[in-house]
Amino acid sequence: MTVRRFFWRLRKKLLKRWARNCFFPSWRVRLLRWCGYHIGQGVYIADDLIIAEELEDSGNLEIGDRVSIAPRVTLVLSSHPNESRIRPFAPVRRAPIVLEPDVWLGAGAIILPGVRVGRGAIVGANCVVTKDVPPLHVVAGQPAHTVRVLTPPPGWS
Repeated sequence: MTVRRFFWRLRKKLLKRWARNCFFPSWRVRLLRWCGYHIGQGVYIADDLIIAEELEDSGNLEIGDRVSIAPRVTLVLSSHPNESRIRPFAPVRRAPIVLEPDVWLGAGAIILPGVRVGRGAIVGANCVVTKDVPPLHVVAGQPAHTVRVLTPPPGWS
């Protein structure tokens, strides 16, 4: 590992740790932007956001404008069995997560790698999202399934 890569990983780890328990939500957003994540305007991130990933990755999380993330949400960008003997045949998953504008993630929600949450969608509390969520859908459960489709007011765009 090069020295430059080592310091990038260390910086990212420290920034994520500070952002997780930062007192001001606006500071959380700023610290996570410094980690290399794409975060839109008007985003609210509550306490204890966990982003599970390989630290050398960058540009693998995109959060649109006006997204609201409740406490204890987990975004899993990569997952593998580390040094286990099952590694040669266990599924290794590494893919970006995209949260389109106006998404609301409920408390304790878990978003798995490769998921896109559509514009205006709502993810219920303690929900495990394994597949893409269409725009304006409300999903709940483990695994997540649509429980309602929202009707936007006239002129919503």
